[in-house]
Amino acid sequence: MIYVELGGIPIRTFSGPPRQSYSAVGGVVTRRRSKGRAVRMQHWVKEAITISGQGWMGPGFDGLDFTQPLELRCTKPLELETPALVGTLPTQPRPDVPPWAFAWVDGELVRAPISMVGMAYTLTAVAGATSYRIHWMPVYTVFCPKPDRGMQAEDNTHDWSFTAEEV
Repeated sequence: MIYVELGGIPIRTFSGPPRQSYSAVGGVVTRRRSKGRAVRMQHWVKEAITISGQGWMGPGFDGLDFTQPLELRCTKPLELETPALVGTLPTQPRPDVPPWAFAWVDGELVRAPISMVGMAYTLTAVAGATSYRIHWMPVYTVFCPKPDRGMQAEDNTHDWSFTAEEV
């Protein structure tokens, strides 16, 4: 089974199925010029990853050193749609789960062969394909606070959550 992992510790089923979401954080602002025209200024953008769960045990992260960067292996896939057969993924894929691809053929998704070298992909052309979709589970190096944790004594369930930010 493929688990979300933080600092090498998997979030196992008894800690509750992890809910994952991604959001951009960073130096992006929109400013207005003298006649109201919008100008976008971007210095940097990183990913914030929020993960939470509820189970009959916590995730077991109390032994991690939250003062240091940690590796976060996610299971929520990212996806890229492209007409190109070669390119580069925008984020690092998990080393233990290879990316997978589909081709759009007559409005249907058909598996497409993909090979990877680092973050560079090469797709094998599929007859009749109009574009391709590549999916991968990302891995990030993050700073992360110790998770928020709670417990409901009436049914012995443990809630936990954290938001990690890409280094």
